[in-house]
Amino acid sequence: MKKEETLWTGKNLREMFRSGTHLLQRNAATVNALNVFPVPDGDTGTNMLLTMRSALAEANLCPDTDASAVARAMARGALMGARGNSGVILSQILRGLAQGLEGKKTFTPSDIAEALRQASIMADRAVSRPVEGTILTVIREASSAAQAATSADTSGLEPVLKAVVEEARRSVAKTPQLLPVLKEAGVVDAGGQGLCFILEGLLCYLQGKDVPAEATPSPEIESPPATIARIETGEKYGYCTEFLLRGRDLNLDEIRGHLGRMGEHVLVVGDPETAKVHIHTFDPGAVLSYAVSLGTLHKIKIDNMEEQHQEFIANQSESPPRVEGNVSTVAVVTGQGLIEVFQSLGTTRIVPGGETMNPSVRELLDAVESVPTEDVILLPNNADTLPTARQVCDLTKKKVAVVPSKTVMQGVSALVAFNFESDLETNVRVMTEALGGVRTGQIATAVRSMQYKDLIVREGQIIGFVDGELTVAEDTIESALSRLLEKMDISNAEILTAYFGEDIDRATAEETFKPIRDQYPHLEVEVIFGGQPHYHYLISVE
Repeated sequence: MKKEETLWTGKNLREMFRSGTHLLQRNAATVNALNVFPVPDGDTGTNMLLTMRSALAEANLCPDTDASAVARAMARGALMGARGNSGVILSQILRGLAQGLEGKKTFTPSDIAEALRQASIMADRAVSRPVEGTILTVIREASSAAQAATSADTSGLEPVLKAVVEEARRSVAKTPQLLPVLKEAGVVDAGGQGLCFILEGLLCYLQGKDVPAEATPSPEIESPPATIARIETGEKYGYCTEFLLRGRDLNLDEIRGHLGRMGEHVLVVGDPETAKVHIHTFDPGAVLSYAVSLGTLHKIKIDNMEEQHQEFIANQSESPPRVEGNVSTVAVVTGQGLIEVFQSLGTTRIVPGGETMNPSVRELLDAVESVPTEDVILLPNNADTLPTARQVCDLTKKKVAVVPSKTVMQGVSALVAFNFESDLETNVRVMTEALGGVRTGQIATAVRSMQYKDLIVREGQIIGFVDGELTVAEDTIESALSRLLEKMDISNAEILTAYFGEDIDRATAEETFKPIRDQYPHLEVEVIFGGQPHYHYLISVE
């Protein structure tokens, strides 16, 4: 007879996947080196890692006790941040997991086994022409192992996940027998191996172990980069085209079928209002023209796969890049929620600080000296901290660059643009450019009466800043927020992110932004716990 099952919380679920993401991060270069299907362009590990980072960014501040909420947040984050064929399929695995845990504040081993079964079903449905010997095979066989383990006379989540990991390793090892292109290259499936690393990371968390610096791929593989370089068939690959499609009553099956006649490796996932589309096509213009007839397009990304393939082949003689890269990031942040957001985006070191508590030059210098790389990017995230940050550059032998973020919202935007595979100069350029793509707002309570230009402020009023300038003074948070957003030209924006402070609870924050959602139905509104002092809300608009 089984022992009574332990109940696991949303916090456990999130930390399991944080551990899985960490192990994937340490082995993403290995996964990239295995990448030959559907296109040998060496980015599967990177795409899966970026997708998981996006999932964790959404999940970071959900209620710790609510497993269903954490799972839904991970699924949404993965969908919005999915990169490439492998990332989109991974987002559907997380979506199926969320469906399996729907309505459950806590979960048991049996629940997680059912959720993995749903994950397999959802992943398979996402692909117009499923292929065996891929990540789809691995998630299906791993989920079957979970079902078998919970049916046996066993107890606890650890034995179930151990069975899942063992089966995933076996499944990955068999992929060359199922997919000829893998056998020809002498490698296993990259997406399947990436998923296996994630599952192994989940098990590490349950066992109380730190993830290893480098995990061993499922089978023994001899020099995968050299064998991949021999896959030269003369085939042309076209363009990998990805975008978000927003509309009303979107028929995903119909869209998938139509796009299936325009290219290959078609993935259309999401819901009737928002769909993530991925397709390999020789005519991306025709794809975009069709899609725009159905709604509005966002986050369009078109890559020339022939160029990617040739670059990948040219680099095969070189050692795989370290996925952590050669550039560290140091960010000044306050508020537990915001700290977790920055950590989920890959910040190397956090220095506590912000309004009224600016860090010293010594604190910033110590942080720079503590990171493992010689190239470092500093994000001050506050106008008053910016001059202090710039002084650090001359006080260290390391090469330090300051990206002049004046708010934490700009800091978030800069980190989203950060690429761990790029060099210091490239990252500084793209991160600095990203600062201009976001407008920021701040809502606080006036601690004294004053006059700023023509604006008269009374102590205790709610004040609002747009891009650092005081522009609004009202008697309530709601009226101040409404006026602030008008001044931020919200009617022409696409995305609004609001971080609520330490004095606001989630229910109040959601209620405050409900009228905004109703008034601007075109706007994607995200409300996230920031935990910052002084400011009731920090707002970014894109």
